[in-house]
Amino acid sequence: MKKFVLIPDSFKGTMSSAEVCRIMAEQIGRFYSDAEIVSIPVADGGEGSVDAFLAAAGGEKVFCRVSGPFGEEMESFYGLLPGGTAVIEMAACAGFALSEGRRRPDLATTFGVGQLMRNAASRGCRKIIVGLGGSCTNDAGAGVAAGAGVKFFNADGKEFVPTGGTLSQVSRIDVSGLDPRLKEAEITAMCDIDNPLYGETGAAYVFAPQKGADPEMVRRLDGELRCFAETVQRELRLDIADVPGAGAAGGMGAGMAAFFGAELKMGIETVLDTVGFDRIAKDADLVFSGEGRLDSQSLRGKVVAGVAARTKKLGVRLIAVVGDIGDDIQPIYDRGVSAVFSINRVAVDFSKAKKRSRNDLALTMENLMRLFSQMQL
Repeated sequence: MKKFVLIPDSFKGTMSSAEVCRIMAEQIGRFYSDAEIVSIPVADGGEGSVDAFLAAAGGEKVFCRVSGPFGEEMESFYGLLPGGTAVIEMAACAGFALSEGRRRPDLATTFGVGQLMRNAASRGCRKIIVGLGGSCTNDAGAGVAAGAGVKFFNADGKEFVPTGGTLSQVSRIDVSGLDPRLKEAEITAMCDIDNPLYGETGAAYVFAPQKGADPEMVRRLDGELRCFAETVQRELRLDIADVPGAGAAGGMGAGMAAFFGAELKMGIETVLDTVGFDRIAKDADLVFSGEGRLDSQSLRGKVVAGVAARTKKLGVRLIAVVGDIGDDIQPIYDRGVSAVFSINRVAVDFSKAKKRSRNDLALTMENLMRLFSQMQL
């Protein structure tokens, strides 16, 4: 009996990773009806990450009431995996979609994320994965910390919850109230960027315009982040400014490292470790991965490159099925990818190609499986 492992990323704007797995599995099943097919859909830490982890590892979705990005009470959720690991996507209560009609990263907060973490800890979770992606915030994770029990005070000694526009008002930080269960937990932040906290390549300048900030607000938000970093340095003796990934999710990467001692880890590495990929794939006949576009950026810890590093060590063949192929992918073969195939069957603009993507993926997989079956893989 043949064994196939499917571990694709989503094809942005066209198919979720779960959809890609389903289409791949259907075509494999047509030619290898008795094959063992293991699907591991991957998400990048943003919206859909909880569902992807649950689909890959099993578990349940837990719902609870928390604070939304502008202080309103809302129902949010996280994933509870077998073994007691919690998976939280910060977008579930501080995401871009929740700021519809109110694009104000200077006012938005990540407070609810801290509440989700506390809820998970109250259920006995001692390992918590937090996906940093799809945020509408720029508060450097101060809101997460406040939601978990950290107290922030202004120059008048008044406690408040800092947002992106008030970080400079923080005069004193008291971490003694941090939920002790979170102090004991192993916390990982899924982070696929290496931007610093502030500066031209930092959280405000690179990402805040996407969240509704005009040039003036961008400059103000960047200044707030600088001030906050100085305060954290003075109060906690921690330098968070240049931690790789500090600028993720409006600076939440910095806050996760500073207040929770979280490890900022590439999303694909977190997924592979959590689902036990090495154990699953070691006896596979083929592994299929993929993403919307494979190019030089894919070499910087994206899904295909991350999977390739593992399959190469295992001595297992990896096929990448992608939407588009760049001109500079030669190094990917040295990383462990056996072959790369694009699903684009005709030369059309993306606006038209995305409408055909599901069918094109199915036809590409069908052709591959025809070949492999004739070769008696």
